[in-house]
Amino acid sequence: MNRAPPPSKAGRREWIGLAVIALPCVLYSMDLTVLDLAVPALSASLKPSSTQLLWIIDIYGQRGVAVGVWISSYSAGAVIGPPLGGLLLQHFWWGSVFLISIPMMALLLVLGPILLPEFRDPEAGRPDPWSAVLSISAVLGVIYGLKQIAVHGLGWLAAASIGAGLLVVAIFVRRQQTLADPLIDLRLFRTPAFSASLALYLLATFIVFGPYVFIAQYLQLVLGLSPLAAGLWSMPLALGFVAGSMLSPILARRVRPAFLMCGGLVIAAAGFVAIGGIGTSGLAILVVSTVVFSLGLSPVFTLANDLIIGAAPPERAGAAAAISETCSEFGGALGIAILGSIGTAIYRRAMAGSAIDGIPPEALAAAQDTLGGALALARELPAAGGPLVEMARRAFTRGLQITALASALVAVAMAVLAFVALRHVRPTGQGSHGVSS
Repeated sequence: MNRAPPPSKAGRREWIGLAVIALPCVLYSMDLTVLDLAVPALSASLKPSSTQLLWIIDIYGQRGVAVGVWISSYSAGAVIGPPLGGLLLQHFWWGSVFLISIPMMALLLVLGPILLPEFRDPEAGRPDPWSAVLSISAVLGVIYGLKQIAVHGLGWLAAASIGAGLLVVAIFVRRQQTLADPLIDLRLFRTPAFSASLALYLLATFIVFGPYVFIAQYLQLVLGLSPLAAGLWSMPLALGFVAGSMLSPILARRVRPAFLMCGGLVIAAAGFVAIGGIGTSGLAILVVSTVVFSLGLSPVFTLANDLIIGAAPPERAGAAAAISETCSEFGGALGIAILGSIGTAIYRRAMAGSAIDGIPPEALAAAQDTLGGALALARELPAAGGPLVEMARRAFTRGLQITALASALVAVAMAVLAFVALRHVRPTGQGSHGVSS
């Protein structure tokens, strides 16, 4: 009986190539984390409204082991970004944090063509620009409507924007069904493991990005840490993701992915609940809680990606990976839009109608919009600034608490989804993505 030869093991060149592939992930994560860290300085300089601030953050953004390395690269960027960004913010203007990407991008441009072999599908079709336009329009329409609801409540503009976005989604889906070479191959969604893993991956980025927007500001604007100190205290969160992402593929050889994800998500929910009880001087609780939820979520990021790619036929693995990354970006954008807007709305509501002796009502407008605005006003009116700062910091902390508790609820729902949809998927040591009888 003839047997197929075993696949050759990756050599030094292949592992270096994996590192080069991971560079864009490091770059993206590093840019995003330094942007979050730069928000207080950026707010003081540009004085954006709460909605504009969310838009700034939202718009700027062997296989098991390989996926673990790939996911860890995001965390590595998050480890590098905060202290490096904090160091730059300590000594230079806030725009300097965006320049740290240049050396890494230059390295990628040099090493990529040398180490990454080019693969082209000889039967690949032509790209469809209209599909790309439709997808971007749909996302922007829905997110704009959500942000309008957070600031102004449910009105005709918000409803029209969300409705238009959903209509464009329907048009986009219909177009993909009629194209010979669709931008997104909808046939992949017929595989339950693919769809469930994709939903889990989207929701995981959703519950991480929302609270993190507030955590970076909490460290500086509530606890009063310098940018460098805030960056250093942000590192344990990223290190938790690195450790969890490298450990998850090892555990997945013996434990079913559904059980690993469920256990991790329960742990993550506990971390978010702990943040929900944080006060205005809770540095220790915050750091420990972020490590807990990062460790808990890392199996979802690693194993869901592996399942997404493994559920697709080999000839469509590239399309599956592209859908996975698009879903991650969309989940992060939704997390900032929805959870970020909820936290912002809570802050605005808590500050609305505030009256402090010595501060004219018209001067309170900026303070009622953002915490950065409140601190700036307090510096201009030192005699009356103390009560204003205390009130604003409590309101901002309340927004962080509610955002974290919302993330905890989503994490519990994700645990149920993982168990129900993926409980039949075997450990990778028993066949990568086999389903038990």
